[in-house]
Amino acid sequence: MQASPWQGNLPSETTTLIGRREEVSGLRALFGGSRLVTVTGVAGVGKTRIALRTAAEMQGDFADGAWLVSLSPLAEGSALPYAIAESLPMTDQSSRPVTDVLADYLAERELLLVLDTCEHLAEACATVVETLLAAAPRLRVLATSRRPLGCRDEQVFPVEPLPVPTGAGRAGRDPDRDLDRDLDRGADGDPDGDPDGDAVALLADRAAAAVPGFEVTEENRDAVMRVCRRLEGLPLAIELAAARLRELPIERLAERLEDRFDVLGTTDHKVYDADPPWHQALRTAIGWSHQLCTPAERLLWARASVFAGGIDPAAVKEVCADDRLPTWQIPQLLESLADKSILVWEPTGGGDRYRMLDTIREFGAIWLRDLGQDERLRRRHRDHYLALAREGDARWIGPDQYSWYDRMTAEHDNLRAALQFSLARPEGHAAIELAGALWFFWYPCGFPKEGQHYLERALAQDREPGPARNKALWACGFAMMCQGEEVLSEKLAVECAAEAERLGDVEAAVAAKGTLMCARLLAGDHPRAGELARELIDEADPAVLAFTTLIALNAYGLIQTVTGRSEEAIATLERLRVLCDRHGERWQRAYGDVLRAQAEMAAGRAAKAQAYAREGLEVKWRLHDSVGMAMAIDVLAPAALAAGQGERAARMLGLAEQIWGTLGKQQVGLPELVAARRACENQVRGVLGDPAYDSAFQAGRDADLDAGVAYALGGPAPR
Repeated sequence: MQASPWQGNLPSETTTLIGRREEVSGLRALFGGSRLVTVTGVAGVGKTRIALRTAAEMQGDFADGAWLVSLSPLAEGSALPYAIAESLPMTDQSSRPVTDVLADYLAERELLLVLDTCEHLAEACATVVETLLAAAPRLRVLATSRRPLGCRDEQVFPVEPLPVPTGAGRAGRDPDRDLDRDLDRGADGDPDGDPDGDAVALLADRAAAAVPGFEVTEENRDAVMRVCRRLEGLPLAIELAAARLRELPIERLAERLEDRFDVLGTTDHKVYDADPPWHQALRTAIGWSHQLCTPAERLLWARASVFAGGIDPAAVKEVCADDRLPTWQIPQLLESLADKSILVWEPTGGGDRYRMLDTIREFGAIWLRDLGQDERLRRRHRDHYLALAREGDARWIGPDQYSWYDRMTAEHDNLRAALQFSLARPEGHAAIELAGALWFFWYPCGFPKEGQHYLERALAQDREPGPARNKALWACGFAMMCQGEEVLSEKLAVECAAEAERLGDVEAAVAAKGTLMCARLLAGDHPRAGELARELIDEADPAVLAFTTLIALNAYGLIQTVTGRSEEAIATLERLRVLCDRHGERWQRAYGDVLRAQAEMAAGRAAKAQAYAREGLEVKWRLHDSVGMAMAIDVLAPAALAAGQGERAARMLGLAEQIWGTLGKQQVGLPELVAARRACENQVRGVLGDPAYDSAFQAGRDADLDAGVAYALGGPAPR
């Protein structure tokens, strides 16, 4: 079965893959008899590149595509399941363990999961992979690691460096290798490729990119071969060397590399004890690149190693600059490091970002420790992201929610790193402040389970009463509420309210009341929830747009709808809409639109219900708010039925079921809304008949989520 074109997140190749046809073919063949294959080899040997090419070639063999999860930014194994869930096209706001949700999601899918850079989390990877493979019979896992994961039935695929010219000018890896076969393999495995071997072909290709017009000639062939031999055919080392050709000719490069090999190859730092001798070539190439950088470039290389995942130039200025590294120099230094292949430039819709390859980051971290600056820079990194979280906390309710969503999701890896650093080194209240300030990221942006994970850890570690703990209490309670855990949510809200009253913390007292209101609503206690909602609305400061006021208006409108007062609900939700529009707020307005759609449907105005539901769905889709998406789609089903579109209604029910299935509770457990959905299901089944209903429902349930939402918004039906 062919994968749909949108089913996968594999990056496109930006450079030519030289050689490796034999490795790719061999790797593909292993999946004929194994569900887990781990590509092993030293740093810089090309494990990731080979795995990604193999995954790209195999993607069409999997009905649900191939999905990449990069593990290098993760410092703790506990973050692994969240990273996998984030990379997959799934939603999860349930209270169940995330590994269980992953297992259920993958159980019915045919999918290739690529786990890249597993060595530092090998034990955690083994545990999660074995769990997922046991639950999902059609799942295949392709991992890259410097060492095997140690799983049952794991197939290990070792990767060697590229063939290099021997002293006689022939390509080879070792004396026992079939040199004639190596001579027959050129770029991308083409038998008509470079007869000098793949290492020479790689150097020639990357050199031509660095210096247009460069080619291997009779005059420079000896120098090219000397470079490749000295670097032992290690692809990353060769690419770093090729970048230096902008500054010096190949002959001089060969001389300088040989002059420095013995000195630079004797570093005491060995990242992994299992690395074989040829890893010295990579240490040499990186060390040589380091020596050829200016002092300012070297310092920025070391300091920028504290970033996880992507690197925002503005963040580099805040974290890395000081008297030795002035702020005004940072942009030029970043460009220079990118020119030298130390950084990779990644333009995005939100502006330029950079990325540092894992191995280069490791060496930068070693040098940072040698400079005695590691702890200081990691604190500055933590403090920068704490300041960013505080700014987002203050500005979330307003007109910039989309840009804040984009910014914080781009910085997800760095936020995790800052949280993990804070939890590992308890200093002041940094961990609990950061976890609490990120409330707007945890649930409005679709990460309540991960938020609960960090909030619970911070609360357990930092028990000192105060505003920071109060904020973490209500934020954790709200995260639990979003996952349908109203009992635990109410417990934290009550604790927060008591502490807030004792300390005179007005802000926390209001937030605790809002959390308690939501918990009572989910528990079906409409009178108490309505009473709390009225208090929040009546006590609100008209000069301040507080999120507690907005959730109170939405809760009150919902209560009015489910208690048969749809026209009153419409008036309440119109008040919310006007208030949000005045300030450009989208997150809670979109919930109001979905609830308005429910009220319009209850009043018999299906066309209006469809219009409001689509408005709300569009925002919730943009913010990856799973609960809001599912609620909106559930309203679109009866609206379609009222318009005589029974098949569309069944597809909508199936699509919503896809989301509710990962959330654990339909309509977050609200009995009136669950009953309305079941009534709609029965009506649509009665109109279509069982076979047609089941077929359309399953089509919606199996649809790619993005394509299904586009259909719900009026686009074409998914294939």
